[in-house]
Amino acid sequence: MVTTQEQVEASDLRLINKPKALDRNPLWVQAIISLVLIILALITLLPILNVLAMSLSEAHAIYEHPLMLVPYSVTLDAYKYIFSTSVLLKSFAVTVFATGVGTLFNLLVTITGAYALSKTKMPGSRMLLWFCIIPMLFGPGLIPSYILLKNLHLLNSIWVLVVSGLVVPFNLILMRNFFWSIPEELEEAMRIDGASEMGILWRMIIPLSKPAIATIGLFYAVGHWNDFFTGLFFITDNTKWPLQVLLRSIVIDMNALNMRGVSTTISQDASKIMLTPENIKAASIIFAVVPIVIVYPFLQKYFVKGIMLGSVKG
Repeated sequence: MVTTQEQVEASDLRLINKPKALDRNPLWVQAIISLVLIILALITLLPILNVLAMSLSEAHAIYEHPLMLVPYSVTLDAYKYIFSTSVLLKSFAVTVFATGVGTLFNLLVTITGAYALSKTKMPGSRMLLWFCIIPMLFGPGLIPSYILLKNLHLLNSIWVLVVSGLVVPFNLILMRNFFWSIPEELEEAMRIDGASEMGILWRMIIPLSKPAIATIGLFYAVGHWNDFFTGLFFITDNTKWPLQVLLRSIVIDMNALNMRGVSTTISQDASKIMLTPENIKAASIIFAVVPIVIVYPFLQKYFVKGIMLGSVKG
């Protein structure tokens, strides 16, 4: 029996379209995976819902329902109180400055350094790369960092939040790997047209590297926003504290927002229930979390793509 060409093509097509047994998990496996993911999501979400509910509830509701997930007797008095004080707003301004300016400085140094390290023909590039890898394995420690910042006259200054940790070696290597994956023919074409190295970097490399730059920028921005130890160790002036250090003072000392003037008892008049330190702490925590949560979705589409592209070569 002679097999026709049409039969051979149809047989090949069935083999290609035939589902593989390993491509699909059994239903019970998918159910277990979904259950585990739901439990992990709840473990992450429930504490946030509890803090949010406490920040929106009146004092008597917090004492009656300490583990609430929805607010009782909704009120915005806690948020009105924290916005009426200048301490939290100044700390917020310091954190915004450190995050914005610090991220710009981080990206400037990381992009230029990664572009130089991506040129393997540059003399000493391998040695410079090792200088970046070694700090990933062995940190300098607190005391050498303190002495360095003191000699630079950066102690008790807002700029210490910007300069400290100017380059993260992991981010530098990730960006360098991304630049390394860009074809050299594109650079050679621009050099033939008379472009300089800075022109190539600004006009071609950076536009092609937007996913990786957005990813690295998100890393740096989140790092600056959540930075706690820099302000705690190197800034003693509480008017220059970043938001995270002020939150620590609020949660532990309960005096940073003049909480000694906040009543911890319930007024006899139900319509004039006073705030409690728990209201203030919960509202302050939500106030610190919300900005970075709002920014993240706008950069999420670049996040995974930038990580994957930056890890192709190494």
